[in-house]
Amino acid sequence: MIIREPIHRPARPRPDGRSGWSVAVGLIVLSVIPLTAGALRLIQLAGGPAVRPADPRFDAFPTALVLHIGGSAVFALVGAFQFVPRFRRRHRNWHRRAGRILVVTGFLVVASALWLTLFYEAPPGTGRVLFVVRLVVAPAMAVCLVQGFLAIRRRDVARHRAWMIRAYALALGAGTQVVTEGVGGLVFGTGVLAGDLAKGAAWIVNLAVAEWVIRRQRVRRSDRAGATVGAVR
Repeated sequence: MIIREPIHRPARPRPDGRSGWSVAVGLIVLSVIPLTAGALRLIQLAGGPAVRPADPRFDAFPTALVLHIGGSAVFALVGAFQFVPRFRRRHRNWHRRAGRILVVTGFLVVASALWLTLFYEAPPGTGRVLFVVRLVVAPAMAVCLVQGFLAIRRRDVARHRAWMIRAYALALGAGTQVVTEGVGGLVFGTGVLAGDLAKGAAWIVNLAVAEWVIRRQRVRRSDRAGATVGAVR
């Protein structure tokens, strides 16, 4: 006789709605400082009050900066809601439309970042190390976006999520730089090289967190699949 009995395994707690929203809020908070700085710069370029020190690099032709700030704002804020599982499940159409918007704005962020890096004078206090890092990070984000798009076209949701998480992690580098520059300044002091390394460390930290999240999701999927398997006796 064949008897199917469920295999009882200790279930890992699934994130509830509140924990999902806390992640989204945390990501938005991480984006607040660079987005606020960018918004103040745009206001200044539009003729508003000079809240920030003037940057003559963008006075004559600020198009790339405007596109980068606008694209980054949309990518960071809209993308944060994609990390709320309950919201995704309840608003599937919104999730798909937002995903398309994120791919477009993601490429806008990549293109404008390369434009700023290659054709504008480097920001004061930065050196060749950061220049090279930016030339690596921007194409890497583009690769993540392409892989994420191709994965969802194949209906491979798990790979799609993994690649989009990596893209989002790279996009939020400026937010994490606020932390890494502060810590780096306290530990290693100031200077061009120290500043470049501190900024570059932000992308490494973000990718490390992204890979941890991706691995955690894989373990949860494996546990849920294993919990439904019956033993054949």
